Amino acid sequence: MASERIWTAALVVIGDEILSGRTQDKNVAQIAAWLNVQGIRLAEVRVVGDDEAAIVEAVNTLRARNDYLFTTGGIGPTHDDITVDAVAAALDLPVVHHPRAVAVLEAYYASRGGATEARLRMARVPEGADLIENRMSGAPGIRIANLFIMAGVPHIAAGMLDALTGTLEGGRPVISRTIGCWVAESEIADMLRDTERAHDGVAIGSYPFFREGRVGANFVVRSPDPAAVDATIDDLTARIADTGAAVVADGI
Repeated sequence: MASERIWTAALVVIGDEILSGRTQDKNVAQIAAWLNVQGIRLAEVRVVGDDEAAIVEAVNTLRARNDYLFTTGGIGPTHDDITVDAVAAALDLPVVHHPRAVAVLEAYYASRGGATEARLRMARVPEGADLIENRMSGAPGIRIANLFIMAGVPHIAAGMLDALTGTLEGGRPVISRTIGCWVAESEIADMLRDTERAHDGVAIGSYPFFREGRVGANFVVRSPDPAAVDATIDDLTARIADTGAAVVADGI
């Protein structure tokens, strides 16, 4: 049977504030969850500072080996917001003011002090780009080729994802179920491997923890096929139960 097409995406998180620890990134989790619903798997994430060469290298590397590439951060009105320039450089394109973005910003700032030169920096795009609607703060995101350039502020990024919902080609969403057990994962490592091998198209992740003075682990079964997930959960549950250990549905 032919293997199912897997659509992948990468994410470049941009900003010195992320690398310094001043700001804690929240976009990775929400973008991963959103992509899963679109039938796209987040395959890799890279965090880079406000450095054009680093952004260019990350963009060109990750867009070449994934179906889609998202970036967050660096599209504001200040001098250190260089994402648009870096992406344009990666694509060997000039930067222009998008007429519709200019109109959006002029309307948004009409009662907020006007569309200053600094604010109109947020209307700059690589030539030929389209816009991603931003209902939260006016300044739009940008899409060009397989690239999606979004805000770093999580609630604004969430709004941009909402605007993109249903517009990307993908496969079936990945379904997951979890079971847990008070057992050291090393004791059942071979069992996990053998169970995964027995079920085509299924992945089993093991996530150990230490609580209440003892070790345990949660096991997450993932697949685009709900029936395969259920069958694997049943099989793994039975195998663990045969060792005498108690299995906790939905995890510990």
